[in-house]
Amino acid sequence: MKIITRPQGKKLEKALQRPVQKFNRIRKIVGPILNKVQKKGDKALIEYARKFDGAIIDQLIVSEETIRSAEEMIAPALKEAIDSAYQNIETFHKAQLTETIEIETAPGVVCTQKSLPISRVGLYVPGGTAPLFSTVLMLGIPAKIAGCRQIVLCTPPNKGGDIHPAILYAAQRTGIYTIIKAGGAQAIAAMAYGTESVPKVYKIFGPGNQYVTAAKQLVNQDGIAIDLPAGPSELAVMADETSNPAFVASDLLSQAEHGPDSQVLLVSENKGIIKQVKKELESQLPLLPRQKIAKAALKNSTAILTNSKAEAIAILNDYAPEHLILAIDDHETVSPLIENAGSIFLGHYTPESAGDYASGTNHTLPTDKAAMAYGGVSTDSFLKKITYQQISMAGLRKLGPTIEIMASAELLEAHRNAVSIRLKTLEEKLKPNS
Repeated sequence: MKIITRPQGKKLEKALQRPVQKFNRIRKIVGPILNKVQKKGDKALIEYARKFDGAIIDQLIVSEETIRSAEEMIAPALKEAIDSAYQNIETFHKAQLTETIEIETAPGVVCTQKSLPISRVGLYVPGGTAPLFSTVLMLGIPAKIAGCRQIVLCTPPNKGGDIHPAILYAAQRTGIYTIIKAGGAQAIAAMAYGTESVPKVYKIFGPGNQYVTAAKQLVNQDGIAIDLPAGPSELAVMADETSNPAFVASDLLSQAEHGPDSQVLLVSENKGIIKQVKKELESQLPLLPRQKIAKAALKNSTAILTNSKAEAIAILNDYAPEHLILAIDDHETVSPLIENAGSIFLGHYTPESAGDYASGTNHTLPTDKAAMAYGGVSTDSFLKKITYQQISMAGLRKLGPTIEIMASAELLEAHRNAVSIRLKTLEEKLKPNS
């Protein structure tokens, strides 16, 4: 991890750059994959499973029997942990449901807003070097709460052509039984365009590497909705003299181990704490099974010594991290000043891992500065809001002239006439009998 002292201008901009490849380069790789899946369907998915995952499979769909038997293949302690996390995530996401809004905006004019589920959704769960069964919970639970009728889950198989039983158990727990052995950009293509085995969906959810993110952005151009830009994981930590260096280092490594293209950032006005954290990183890194991956991510990562806490806050708002830990005593004062972050973790005893697994918040969050404009996945992400309006005869008589004036001012006479013709009819009805 590089240490940079009070960077300004271009130097600061460079320090905050993500370790991502150029989108055009990735698109040239991803584009042909999308096209091949569109043309060859299941055959392409099977070929890509062999090429990218080293898996020889002849059946893309995981059988219901295999899904149900997964419970017997995981340790009781893990099953209990998944069940516990399920309860917390469900509790938080159920609380996000909103009531139908109905209001009379003017006499005789009633406007209503209802939330309806997106009927067909696709969930992408990364596999690769780690089976992310927690992502099944993070996406499956709000989809179930929202009432989505069809939920398709794609995840890459291991070299034996199987899906990790913890992923299957988490899927069963959330009521998902359409599980496809497909990963990467090809899985996104399958859900976007449909194949013999994979139903076409209306919206695709889930994090992934740069190729998955690029695939989501490309199918979005074809009219398939996506949740948000969620690429390689990232974490920023704000530390001060009250921080525990071992805690901070462990948090930085928890995200660095996701992948070599992950990035972590440490920001502090205290030089001593930065040095202590760096020492802790050197001590903890060799103990990790995924130390090679974490070490590669740390090469992309930076510790920034700032002049003041205000400067640190400004840097964090500009960086707009996916995850932000405020490992400081005055987090209650600082947190309202953070405008751009996917999820914020407050105080010394709130590790980012809690949000990844079991506290209840969602871990599918915007990356690569997308937190400037996006929030994380929520129950609302699986709903669409439809508005209704009903106007009585008396209501139209009162509101109609306003509409006529506005439509005429915009030179849209057909709009005006749609009101005028009704008002004229009402006038005829209200005329006394001759």
